[in-house]
Amino acid sequence: MAWIVSLLVVIGGLFVLTRRKVELLPATAIYLGALILLTALDLVPGILAWVLWPVGVFLVFLNLPDLRQRYLSSPMLKYMRKALPPISNTEREAIEAGTVWWESELFRGNPDWSRLFEVPTPGLSEEEQAYIDGPVERLCEMLDDWQITHELNDLPPEVWKFMARERFWGINIPKKYGGLEFSPEANSAIVLKVTSRSATAGVTVMVPNSLGPAELLLHYGTDEQKDYYLPRLARGEEIPCFGLTNPVAGSDAAAIPDYGVVCEGDFEGKTVLGLRLNWQKRYITLGPVATLLGLAFKAYDPDHLLGEQEDLGITCALIPTGTPGVNIGSRHYPLNSAFQNGPNSGENIFIPLQWVIGDREWVGKGWRMLMESLAAGRGISIPASSVAAAKVATRTSGAYARIREQFGIAIGKFEGIEESLARIGGLTYMMDAARLLTTSGLKLGEKPSVITAIVKYQLTESARQVVNDAMDIHGGRGICMGPRNYLARSYQQIPIAITVEGANILTRSMIIFGQGAMRCHPYLLSEINAASDENTGSREFDALIMAHMGYSTINAARAFVLGLSLGHLASVPPGRDAATTKYYRHFARYSAAFAFLGDVTLLMLGGELKRKEKLSARFADALGYLYLGTAVLKRYEDTGQPRTDLPLVEWACQHCLYNIQDALDGVLRNFPINVVGKLLRGVVFPLGRREKRPGDHLGQQVAKLLLTPSDCRDRLTEGIYLKQDESDLLGCLEDALHKVLAADPIRRRLKSKGEALPPRVDYEVWIEGLVKDEVITVQDAAVLNQAYKATLNVIAVDDFEPMHAGVTESTGEAA
Repeated sequence: MAWIVSLLVVIGGLFVLTRRKVELLPATAIYLGALILLTALDLVPGILAWVLWPVGVFLVFLNLPDLRQRYLSSPMLKYMRKALPPISNTEREAIEAGTVWWESELFRGNPDWSRLFEVPTPGLSEEEQAYIDGPVERLCEMLDDWQITHELNDLPPEVWKFMARERFWGINIPKKYGGLEFSPEANSAIVLKVTSRSATAGVTVMVPNSLGPAELLLHYGTDEQKDYYLPRLARGEEIPCFGLTNPVAGSDAAAIPDYGVVCEGDFEGKTVLGLRLNWQKRYITLGPVATLLGLAFKAYDPDHLLGEQEDLGITCALIPTGTPGVNIGSRHYPLNSAFQNGPNSGENIFIPLQWVIGDREWVGKGWRMLMESLAAGRGISIPASSVAAAKVATRTSGAYARIREQFGIAIGKFEGIEESLARIGGLTYMMDAARLLTTSGLKLGEKPSVITAIVKYQLTESARQVVNDAMDIHGGRGICMGPRNYLARSYQQIPIAITVEGANILTRSMIIFGQGAMRCHPYLLSEINAASDENTGSREFDALIMAHMGYSTINAARAFVLGLSLGHLASVPPGRDAATTKYYRHFARYSAAFAFLGDVTLLMLGGELKRKEKLSARFADALGYLYLGTAVLKRYEDTGQPRTDLPLVEWACQHCLYNIQDALDGVLRNFPINVVGKLLRGVVFPLGRREKRPGDHLGQQVAKLLLTPSDCRDRLTEGIYLKQDESDLLGCLEDALHKVLAADPIRRRLKSKGEALPPRVDYEVWIEGLVKDEVITVQDAAVLNQAYKATLNVIAVDDFEPMHAGVTESTGEAA
C-alpha cells in the first residue's frame, strides 16, 4: 500500500510539472512538505526513501545561490572550458546559418501545435498555376526521355531554346530584373512536374534556381552585379553553374585547396586590385555548357593589401567561362543521366576584386553565404525531384498491378504485391507532406537549415525504397530498357540525389542532430558561448545552468508521464479529426522522450558526441520522423480531412512512430555508459516498446487506393505530367486501367457462366464466337477487345536489333 501511495504522489507531481511551470522555491517547498507528510504517515518505503530524501536535499542546495555557484556552476564552467573542443569559424558559420522553425518545437519536447497550424495551406497563385499549365506543360510535351538519355545524351536544341525563352532559369529572380519571382511552392511544383517527365530536364531547371550565381547574387551581390547579371540569367543569355567540390575535398567542402591570392594585376588595360586564382573542380552540374561560373575558393592576403588578416577564408566569385585560362567543357557521365555535368579548372587566372560576389566587403565570407543558401537545393529542388520519382512510381505501379494478371488474378491482389504497394503509397504521402510543409516554411521567409537537411536525407532515401518496390512489382517490364520504360532511369539515377548537396551518410550522422542540437536547444549554444568567453563569470553561467536544469527536469517528467500513459495525457490541438487525435498525442510523447534523451546524452558525452556518429545518426532519425509525421498530420488538415485519405495518413504516422521508437531504442541499447542507458530506458520506455509497424489490414487498404481511379489516388499523385492518351508513356497505363475496369463486370459474368479462353485459340476469335453464341453483345465484345489490346500495350517491352547493327527502333513486342 505504501508503495502505491508513494508512486501515485510522485507521478502526480510529475504530471503537474508537465502541465505548468513551477518556480524552484515553491517546488522545493511542495516537494519537502509532501515528503515529510508521507514519511509521518509511514507511506514511504525504506528503499524509496533512499531516493526521495537525497532529491529533497539537492533541491534545498539549489535554493542556496552562493553554495550552488561555488560547488556546482563554477566547477561545471571549468569542466566545459576544458572538455569542449574549440569551434572553428567554419563550424560556427554552419551552426549559425539559417533559422530555426517547427523543428525547434519538436526538439524541445513540448510542441506548440498552434505554431504548425498557423502555417498557411500550400497553394499557387493564378500566375504560377498558369505558368505550370502553359510553359511547363508544353516543355513536358517536348521531352522524350529515351531520346534524351540514349540517343542524344543531351536535351534537344529546341528544348534549350524553349527553356531560355520561357525563363525557366529565372524562377526565383525578381520581376524587376526580368525574372518570374515565383514562390518556393511554385519552384517545387515546376521541378516536380518536369522531373516526372525527364530527370535530365528537371536537373537543368532546378540547378540555376537553387545554389548558384542567381541565388547568391540576390542575397549578397552588389547593385551593379545584380543589375548586370540577373537580367541576363533570367532571359537565359547566361547559363550558370557553381563550382565547390574539389577532387580532394568532397563532403569536407570547407577544406577545399582551391585558392586565390590578393594582388595587383592588369585588367582591361589598367592595374587593379584583385585575386590570382588556382582551382580544380569536378561534379559541376551545367559546367560543360555554362557561360558563367560561380567559384568557391580560399582567399589569402600575404601582402596585407586588404587588412591585417592573411587567411581571409572561403570566398565566392563570378567568372565568365570565356575568361582566358578557364578550362571547362568536358563531361562526366552520371549513371546514364544526360544532364550536363563535368570538371573545370584554372591556373594563375587574375580576376578583379569586383568579380567577388558582394565585392570587397564579402571577401572571406563565402562559407556563410553557401550555408545560408543551401536551403534552396536541400529544401526545394532535391525533395521535389524525389517526390516526382515516387509519384510516378505510385501512379504506374498501382495501374500496372491492376492491369497485369497472373494465375487469372490481378497481381495487385496478391499479398506480396500488396505489401510493396502499401509502402509505395504510404511513403509517397509522407514525402509529399514533408515537401509541402517545407516549401510553406520557405515561403514564410524561413531558412530552416536543419529541416532542409532532414527532407534532403529522408525524401531521397524514401524515394529509393519506393522506386525499388516499383521495380519489384514491374518485374521484367521494369528492367528492360527502351522507349517504353518509365522506371529504369529513376532506378539508375536515385544515387545521384543521395550523393549531392551533402551525401546522405554525412547528413544523417553529422549534420542533422549536430546542427539541430546547437540551433534548436534553448540553452546549449549560449552555454558553449559562455564557456568560450573568458569574461563570463560563474553568476552568468549559473543562470544558464539553472534554466537548463529546469528545462531538463520538465522534459524528464513529460517523457516519463507521457510514456507511462502511452501518450494519453498529452494535449491535443482543438478541432482535429478524432481519427488522428492519438497520433498528435504519440508525437508529443516522443518529442518529450527525444528532448530528454538528447539532453542527457549531450550532458554526459559533451564534445565526445561529435565522434559518436552512430548515436548522432539515430537521434537524426528520431527528429526526422517527428518532422515527417507531423507534416503528415498537417497535410491531412490542409486537404480538408478527406476520409478516403485516412489509410494513407495512418500508415505514414504508424511508420514514423515505429521508426522514432526504433531510433531511440538504438540510442539506449548503444549508450556508451551501459548502466545509464538502462536507467534512461525506464524513463523513455516505462512500459516497453509498444509501437508496431503498419499492419497487414491497413496495408491492404492503402494498396487498394492505388489500384483504382479515385480522388484519393489523384491527390496522392498530383503534380506529375500525365495525359489520358494511349500513345503517351504514362497515358497508356491510365487508358488501359480504365478499359480493364470497364471490362471487369463482363469478365465476371463470363466466369460465372463457366466461359474461359480455350487453349490454342486467339482471344479475338474466342470473343467473336461468344457474340455469335449470344453469350455477350457486340458492345460487350468491343469493351473486352479494347481492354485486351490495351493490356498487351501496357505489358509490352522493347527489343532491338543486334547491337553490331546499331540500335534501331523498338518493336515493342509483348512479354
